[in-house]
Amino acid sequence: MSLVHSFRAARWFRTINLVLQALLFVTLFGGLNYLAFYYSWRFDITQFRRHTLSAETRAYLSQLGKTEPLQIRIVDTFPKNSSAAGNDAPADLDQINNDIAGLLREYTYALETNPNVTLRIDSIDVYQRPRDAEQLGLKPNTIHFFATPGNRSREVTRDDLYRYKDNQRVAFLGEQALTAAILNVSSPAKKRIYFLTGHGEMDPHSVDNQRGLSEIRDALLARNYDLDVLDLSHSRDIPAGDDIIISIGAQNPYDAYEQETLRRYMTNQAGRLMLFTTPGTAPTGLEDLLREWGITVDNDLICDRPGSSQIDINGDLILTTENQHTVTQTLADNHLALKFGNTRSVRPIPARATDPGLSITPLIFTPPTAWGEISYRAIRRNNAAPRYDAGADLPGPLAVVTVAERVTAKSDLPFSIPVGRLAVFGSSDFVANGRLGARANSTIFFSTLNWLEGGGPQLNIPARPIEKFQLALAHDQLNSLRYILIFAVPGAFAIFGLIVYWTRRR
Repeated sequence: MSLVHSFRAARWFRTINLVLQALLFVTLFGGLNYLAFYYSWRFDITQFRRHTLSAETRAYLSQLGKTEPLQIRIVDTFPKNSSAAGNDAPADLDQINNDIAGLLREYTYALETNPNVTLRIDSIDVYQRPRDAEQLGLKPNTIHFFATPGNRSREVTRDDLYRYKDNQRVAFLGEQALTAAILNVSSPAKKRIYFLTGHGEMDPHSVDNQRGLSEIRDALLARNYDLDVLDLSHSRDIPAGDDIIISIGAQNPYDAYEQETLRRYMTNQAGRLMLFTTPGTAPTGLEDLLREWGITVDNDLICDRPGSSQIDINGDLILTTENQHTVTQTLADNHLALKFGNTRSVRPIPARATDPGLSITPLIFTPPTAWGEISYRAIRRNNAAPRYDAGADLPGPLAVVTVAERVTAKSDLPFSIPVGRLAVFGSSDFVANGRLGARANSTIFFSTLNWLEGGGPQLNIPARPIEKFQLALAHDQLNSLRYILIFAVPGAFAIFGLIVYWTRRR
């Protein structure tokens, strides 16, 4: 017998065949993993493309870290179960966590191709890890963004992630909020806020409950703003830059030179001004500037009839809104109320409404039963009860918060660009330390600030609708479905197995 036909040769051939099959198996899976790692493709077949970042976001992310390497850390503090957070846990916590986790995973994929950016994502429960939360300054139910170099930080809350209507989530705004936060912390320059001083304005360094603004100061510093004070009487011009000016509770009027300085800033530098007036004081001195922007601040005091549901036991006004403006969107969607102390009316000037380059919007109104008391000084001197005088007082409802935006056409293109924004409040004490935490007072302050700032980068990212599926079954139908799943499906497989067994026996 030849060697080729011997049993020894057959064993060698069989062994070589098995080795070659094993090598083929290993190389096949090795090659597939190599292709998957270096040449992977992902397909999003969901209806609203939930697992795909917009082209705009991807373009922004690809440009990060061009000037210097960037390290971004994202810390999610939403609790993973409601039992750990207790009453602080938001509704639909599981769905919120799923939305956040899925979106953060997309940012991880998108930044893997950018060698200049290192992204780190952590989840910290502030209730279980209080020491870590204290070191990083973390708040519950918030997504925190940190970037180095620069040690910049930003926060995104639950209200920033969703659009609400009747306390129900109707759209997911996570991509807009997270992209804006990433671009904000990665920007090398901080935005600066100037607090006007020299006219008895409230002090951002004071901890006084009535006239102090230390809580606003701390919140602005935590949001990565640079803060400074500005005395217009000592400044010829306002420093150039993308800055915001805030005047809160001035007791004395601004003079004509200061008004002209602010007017040049608003017109020539596309200025951003937030003005909180004080009822019962002299005129603001900014009447001409405000008139140019289509707003008038009345020298009155808002009063309401005794026993009104919109007056609390301390005499403060409880105000709500249904206005869907960017500033009041959150208040309207969640039916949140504001708590104002002494308030004056701040109204649009009807004659300026025809200016095509000026958009004037009253945001917060008094109830119809309230009025603007013109003779409030005499009432205070005589310690008398206020009473509506149809011949002199201003009838309600009256606007107490009004914003204005000046826009200009961009050549012959079919859109306009903002060249200045102004927000005027008829009250100032509601942002003081003693009232800032009441109702939605802080919400409207920071939403107004975001609007003045322009909401960060001008992102054109559509909101994602909330997908809701509901299976409505009667009790009998539910029982039938249960029996089918428990008995019918397994029974069908058992019968099929018996048929196969019986067939093979024959």
